[in-house]
Amino acid sequence: MDRELLLSVVAEWLEEVTIPALIPRQAAHVDPERLNRILAIVGPRRAGKTYFMYQLIQSLLDTGRWTKQDILFLDLEDYRLTGFSLGDVGELFAVFQQLTGQYPHFLFFDEIQRLPNWSRILRTLHNQHRFKIIISGSNSQLLGREVATELRGRYEDVMMLPFSFEEYLSYRRISYSKTAAYTPTRGKIIAAFEEYLNYGGFPEVIMLASSSERRRLLQSYFQTVFYKDVLDRYNIKARYIFDVLMRELLEDFSELFSISRFEKHLKSNDLPGSKRTISNYLHYLQDAFFILLTEKCAYSPRKRLMNPKKVYLIDTGLAVLGMPFSKNRGKILENLVAIELCRRGRETYYFRNRHECDFIIKTGSQPTKAIQVCWELTPRNEKREIAGLVEAMKSLNISDGAILTFTQSEERKLNGGKISIQPVWRWLLDRPPEG
Repeated sequence: MDRELLLSVVAEWLEEVTIPALIPRQAAHVDPERLNRILAIVGPRRAGKTYFMYQLIQSLLDTGRWTKQDILFLDLEDYRLTGFSLGDVGELFAVFQQLTGQYPHFLFFDEIQRLPNWSRILRTLHNQHRFKIIISGSNSQLLGREVATELRGRYEDVMMLPFSFEEYLSYRRISYSKTAAYTPTRGKIIAAFEEYLNYGGFPEVIMLASSSERRRLLQSYFQTVFYKDVLDRYNIKARYIFDVLMRELLEDFSELFSISRFEKHLKSNDLPGSKRTISNYLHYLQDAFFILLTEKCAYSPRKRLMNPKKVYLIDTGLAVLGMPFSKNRGKILENLVAIELCRRGRETYYFRNRHECDFIIKTGSQPTKAIQVCWELTPRNEKREIAGLVEAMKSLNISDGAILTFTQSEERKLNGGKISIQPVWRWLLDRPPEG
């Protein structure tokens, strides 16, 4: 690779790049100085992974023990780094040494999946035992067993999703405590929650003032960050199938998605598309963090595989590109709970037998909690919502159940178990350890 290009990239980092003002993220506490393994920050694009890297860099500078001359930050989406490979690593460090008089101590590689043979490069660097290495990536395969195996115990990850509700309140400068829920601050919190539910937590979206600007930016994310990126990355040929699939997911999130039923839908509209193609496209969108998928709660892996998946959007703001909020509000609330359970690292499934329950949380090998989500418990839906929760709790021997709604709050005892009914916004902020 051209040495002058590398010189310009490194010099720009050392002399021109300033750490922007940051909203601290709540990812697991990370101390870059104490890292022994490669740290991967993984999540959708535009969710704040780069800014979390800046947060870690700023924490190093704040100690007074390190300067930017101890740190190398590379944005691998920089067009100047197109073609960078394993053979260029030595030249990169030579350039850094030329400019600073030393090797870097900390390596930050942003969007590592853009680098060919990146796992081999990381193995080589880690084996030298002279660097603390932090990477980011926008592909869920970075969370997979294959990567963990490839890097052979050298690797740990942190999930970075769009802002949590707590982070959103922090950005809005609204303070929360358990007692604040009983003061006039409660009104501010609920108003902020409605806005968060409507437009989601992508940092750049919430910084915009008007609904039309937010919608335009979310549309741009949909078209470029998810749609075009997936088309290009996987060289998708059957574009018409992919178009229909993405539109279907925008309209029918928080619902079961049957590949067989979708195939029949395509055929009824004279659109050819095999189950294998549909399945592949669905998983490409999961890899790109456009959707989250949950399986049916079953002890048999085959049953989990054969049953429909439940599909959720990675951010509730994307729902504004589908049907109006008033028609979708219960589904959006459920989608938000799915995102938060993912953020908390919970292993979740859905329950479906005579009745349905939205979330079953497993701890180890055992189901430990059942959660049902609805906008409001009313005389029309109460029997159905409670029946699904109770059936799941009985079938799976779970003693702890919850119904999450927009505003309702109470606790009930049913059949020897307890069911708490509480607002989603409070559940998001109280963060009980069991989920």
